[in-house]
Amino acid sequence: MNRLSDARAVLAALVAAGLALVALPAWPQSYPSRPIHLIVNFVPGGTGDIIARLIGARLPEELGQSVVVENRPGAGGTLGARDVVNAEPDGYTLTVAQTPEIAINPYFMKDVGYDPLKDLQPIALGGVVPLVLAVPASAPYSTAAEFVNFLRSTDKQVTFASGGVGTSGHFAGELLKLKLNSKLTHVPYKGAGQALTDLVGGQIDFYFPGFIAAMPMMQAGKLKVLAVATTKRSAAAPDLPTLAEVTGIPNFDFTLWAGFFGPRATPPDVTAQLNAAINKIIVEPDIKSRLQDNGAEVSPMSINQFAAFVHGEIDKYQAIIKEADIKPE
Repeated sequence: MNRLSDARAVLAALVAAGLALVALPAWPQSYPSRPIHLIVNFVPGGTGDIIARLIGARLPEELGQSVVVENRPGAGGTLGARDVVNAEPDGYTLTVAQTPEIAINPYFMKDVGYDPLKDLQPIALGGVVPLVLAVPASAPYSTAAEFVNFLRSTDKQVTFASGGVGTSGHFAGELLKLKLNSKLTHVPYKGAGQALTDLVGGQIDFYFPGFIAAMPMMQAGKLKVLAVATTKRSAAAPDLPTLAEVTGIPNFDFTLWAGFFGPRATPPDVTAQLNAAINKIIVEPDIKSRLQDNGAEVSPMSINQFAAFVHGEIDKYQAIIKEADIKPE
């Protein structure tokens, strides 16, 4: 009888142990265990796309998994950003977002479908690129001073391109319109690539692209870069004046920055791993020189520092919207 009881006790213990093992969750695999999807919210050829592909090509060596970069343009960058907001917060769907879809359009356009401060998790800053004043190579002016004098004196309709409504280039043009020539006409595109093509072809009078996107065409003699659209000169082209110097507009300061974001609930250990990997990559001599040669400023930031940077950019553009009275188109 005792032996039977003992056998039953052992069997019960084994069954209980088996059930307990079944009930236990699977031990989590280390991140990342599959490819990472990196969404760029504008068409190929722009600042964010260049930075995303440059850093994205190195991330597999740091993380041990492939990185797939995909362009999802539309609605001033907000379509791709919205896809990331609604993605699973597991670190496998990220975006390289820029100034428009983070600091401008959610506070400028109606119902973009997300709040960047509530719905996106800042991870790391990839680079900050000054906008530059670019004109066709055939333009009759060769200096920023000549261009500014032309704007102030002409009675002709002058067109300026942008990579989309609500982009930094759009805002730069609108501030010139406010301060120098009320007849300027905005021509929005779906990204920097087509805007630059039409600028080179002379269909547009001027454009404020990111330095990194304009540099190849400037070096090929297809367009002229007359000035940087920031309050300090660029180390990549120190001889270029700032438009603040030439126009006397003290707050003429426009950049395109590109940063990595995930859905808000992305685990802290995942965001910390990504932040460390990206910060390591951007200061590597080869990557850093390639970014800086194209006018990009590299500044590794912690997650908290990057979040504070984003807050500051939002405040800056809200002030510009108010001063220039810029309305959605």
